[in-house]
Amino acid sequence: MINLTPKQLHIVTRIRDLRTARGYSPTMQELADELRVSKVTVFEHVEALIKKGALLRQPNKARSLEVNPDLALPDEERNTKLPLVGTIAAGSPIEAVESRESLDLEALFAPPSKHAKAGGASGGGGDIFALRVRGDSMIDEQIRDGDFVVIERRDSARNGQTVVALLDSGEATLKKFYREQDHIRLQPANDKYEPILVPDCKIQGIVIGVIRSYNN
Repeated sequence: MINLTPKQLHIVTRIRDLRTARGYSPTMQELADELRVSKVTVFEHVEALIKKGALLRQPNKARSLEVNPDLALPDEERNTKLPLVGTIAAGSPIEAVESRESLDLEALFAPPSKHAKAGGASGGGGDIFALRVRGDSMIDEQIRDGDFVVIERRDSARNGQTVVALLDSGEATLKKFYREQDHIRLQPANDKYEPILVPDCKIQGIVIGVIRSYNN
């Protein structure tokens, strides 16, 4: 059991979230920018967290900072199961039959162990993470502003798949992927937006699900 101050817990959680979203660790400067503090302050906190065993770092290796896998963070101790009480018709009405099953959100989106081989262009997939959507460029794919997209981490994709693509500018975007003759086309699903044409980009994952909340 590692006792962390609220500020230390915030730093550890942010490092975890950045690694999940990007696939690599932040630098000290990037972390300082994220937390809006000085690089010296971040360095002091990180060193203290390494001494406590909350963070791990490989010496003389850039971007090697990571959260100790044995450390359980508070937001990772949540129940991902919902009661599955039956089926509802979205077309013709059907008889309502109550069931006593449960829907495990984590299991629903977890790929089978052999999914990477069966899926063709998988590129070392398997890790699952979620991102909150900002913007309406994918609305015709029923991905709306405020939705959560469930991503399977991959480093390659097939034409027509919806991907998280990292551009040379360092910005990430959610678009449909098409590899064409001399470029890659990142196609929005909204006529208001033009496609993004780039010589190459880094695929960080493909969309395997969408979660929407109607809470106001």
